[in-house]
Amino acid sequence: MIKRYLTSLLLTCMTYASFATGENIPVGGRAAGMGNASVTFCDFWAIHHNQAGLTGVKAFSAGIYYENRFGLKNLGLKSGAIVYPTKSGVFGLSMTSFGYSMYNESKIGLAYAKAFGDRFSAGVQLDYLSTHIAENYGNSSAIAAEVGLIYKLNKNLSIGAHVYNPTKAKTASYNDERAPTIVKLGLAYSFSEKVTISVESDKDIQYDPEIKAGIEYHPVKKLYFRTGISTNPVLNSFGFGLEFKNITFDFATSYHQTLGFTPQFSMIFHITNPKENL
Repeated sequence: MIKRYLTSLLLTCMTYASFATGENIPVGGRAAGMGNASVTFCDFWAIHHNQAGLTGVKAFSAGIYYENRFGLKNLGLKSGAIVYPTKSGVFGLSMTSFGYSMYNESKIGLAYAKAFGDRFSAGVQLDYLSTHIAENYGNSSAIAAEVGLIYKLNKNLSIGAHVYNPTKAKTASYNDERAPTIVKLGLAYSFSEKVTISVESDKDIQYDPEIKAGIEYHPVKKLYFRTGISTNPVLNSFGFGLEFKNITFDFATSYHQTLGFTPQFSMIFHITNPKENL
């Protein structure tokens, strides 16, 4: 019993240590299955990866996501979002919460994206970040920003770039603590309508870069298979997706050699028909 408790406590501390306050944690089952190499994705969960990709959303949609890191109940990540495309651009609202009653980080983001022609799109987001620590340690909050770009070189090749927190938002007065500034750059190539690969480099300006890569295979109309890998730390991931008329399900899991499996699930509801608002 004591051994199990100490193991759980150690895993919890290691996981919290791996996240800086205000970290931009990846969200979405599709991305999770591809090692989170997602800076070029033009889909619903681009609201977390690269807001420029929201221009790929053609219907008023809502989505939910849940991740149970290493199977520990105190390390749950919950997220929800809505995305509304209009003739003037695409608007989005997202909310994310990580942790439990003793320690919790949350993020609320308001996003806007616009396409400039068929090849280029840009997006921005304003975030409200907050951290709660129990036992009289108090709360902290900050305002951060995000900006992203996606450019389609041709029908098969796209490049994407995204910067999280370029202003180095201050999250606490103690020790001048600030949310991390993260720069992402990546590309995606579609060999056909059935096979897409994506590669990405994420660089927290204070740490070594993280390399991510993923493959998506689309054998039939409603089914997707995915696999991916990321470094720093090394995580192997795989998953699958199912598309129906108005609902999309994405399932994934990642594996850390020491800490084990992290299951991930997301669901997207298409409230209106595609292009109805455009």
